[in-house]
Amino acid sequence: MKGSHLATIMRKALAQNPNLLRTIIGMGLTLIFLLAYAVYGATMDTEVYIYHSDSEQTEIELDDVEKYYDENSNQTTWTWDAELNGVNLTWINLTADSLSSGSVISISNAAGFYGHPDLGNPDADEFSCANSCVKSEEHRVNMSGESTSIITLTDPDPALRGKSSLTADTLKEATSKAKEKIETNFEPTSVRITIIEDGNRTVNPSVSLTQVNEQYSGIEQFELDTATEFIWALAAVIGCFSLVLVPSFTVYFAARAKQKRLEVKLELTKISIEEE
Repeated sequence: MKGSHLATIMRKALAQNPNLLRTIIGMGLTLIFLLAYAVYGATMDTEVYIYHSDSEQTEIELDDVEKYYDENSNQTTWTWDAELNGVNLTWINLTADSLSSGSVISISNAAGFYGHPDLGNPDADEFSCANSCVKSEEHRVNMSGESTSIITLTDPDPALRGKSSLTADTLKEATSKAKEKIETNFEPTSVRITIIEDGNRTVNPSVSLTQVNEQYSGIEQFELDTATEFIWALAAVIGCFSLVLVPSFTVYFAARAKQKRLEVKLELTKISIEEE
């Protein structure tokens, strides 16, 4: 019933507009032309630039360690003081190995770092440091295994490290903006590392402190792969039009075939009448 109703509607539409098919095809070709121009324009006249920075990881020497044993609490406290390179500083990573169970490790700085338990965890689900990291002058964790790490950032903005984008009218302006974004100076640079262990410990803990600094490395204008983008866009347009045109053409040709059969029957009937 639905097919018959659609055929009736299609026949009426064709009767009212004999050029309906040509109109639909013309609209499709026009849309494809406009799509091609849009892809070309987005490729050749973009104001988006992609800039890059190289990361340099450096291990900080932790030679001078101070030990304090508190007889009342039966705890040993180890402390280290270190100076960081604050030029374009992004990451500060602290790792401690082979500590006794229940030990507490912390890192502190007067300006404060951004941290979160999931920061640096590749298995973290839908984690964003920009939304979840907390800035604090001290970050501490309890030793839960053979190795424990504290990973912190000077700023959670991902545009300060690796690869990011910006908008500008010219390459010169984009380069200036990129350098201004990356080139930062973190102060104060002094940090203190503290480890608290139960009992009177005599063996120095194994601790390593690393920092990551960024260096501007280059910028280029964002470009689309014109051929690939056009093929995908064209496939989408053809797919959408197919959903409209295939049923329409099917109904049209079915109606034409039925009309031809009726014309043949009428012609045979006319011949038969004339022969009589």
